[in-house]
Amino acid sequence: MTDTTRSGFVTFVGRPNVGKSTLMNALVGEKVAITSEKPQTTRKAIRGILNRPEGQLIVVDTPGVHRPRTLLGQRLNDLVETVLGDVDVIAFCAPADEKVGPGDRRIAASLDGYARAKKVALVTKTDAASRDEVMERLMEVDSLRDDWAAVIPLSSETGEQLDVLAHELLELMPEGPALYPEGIVTDESLEDRIAEAIREAALEGVRDELPHSIAVQVQDVAAREEDPELTDVYADIVVERDSQKAIIIGRKGSRLADVGKRARLEIEPLVGTRVFLSLHVRVAKEWQRDPKQLGRLGF
Repeated sequence: MTDTTRSGFVTFVGRPNVGKSTLMNALVGEKVAITSEKPQTTRKAIRGILNRPEGQLIVVDTPGVHRPRTLLGQRLNDLVETVLGDVDVIAFCAPADEKVGPGDRRIAASLDGYARAKKVALVTKTDAASRDEVMERLMEVDSLRDDWAAVIPLSSETGEQLDVLAHELLELMPEGPALYPEGIVTDESLEDRIAEAIREAALEGVRDELPHSIAVQVQDVAAREEDPELTDVYADIVVERDSQKAIIIGRKGSRLADVGKRARLEIEPLVGTRVFLSLHVRVAKEWQRDPKQLGRLGF
């Protein structure tokens, strides 16, 4: 038995929508990052913290690597690059139910640029694939690089092999004390978590380019004076065009009401009280391409 503890940073990389945020939430044991079927849902580096007897693992969730079409897209890619240069371990993710393709190969090869970090390969979503498909994917992923410290199949949905992953990642971390106090699962602010909960609700059921055009700004979070068991939350849902505003609001406000209802269910556990949520939809023309608007929205 050793008293040595380890702590350090790991990030998951892969094409958009390979299950990186879902994997982080499953590892941490709490919903820290929003998830959606829409590619490029993650827009910033979110840290989830896992405490185990043998040490502390800080999981940094980043946007999926993609070919940028806007200034926002370029900034997201730059963010990924910064994170990759700072972490101790990079875990490359490929889903078990899809063949390894050119995008996977490009991302795996790009890890050459981060010599400091140890590399691990993960085959995700094993619950969605047959045993033969999982074996085939493991061989494909294994052949992408010759310096994998480990190759692990797992399922975030069923929890299969998550313990193995946590153990393997901690083994690769440098020795040292915990970097965050115990009991903290993320260093995200309450306002940021509320904004993300609203954005996740707004992403539900929207199509085409609209997901990329949605941003959320929380204007105020405050306990109501006459009723401390009620928290007032005021937030703006920001889109790029009037036609998108109409889609978000829906017929007679029905869609916006639905977004508010879904978001409230996520926000109430965060603030610990009932929530009155006031949502306003505003247009910021082409904000994804405008440096000033991006700055105001926190990108």
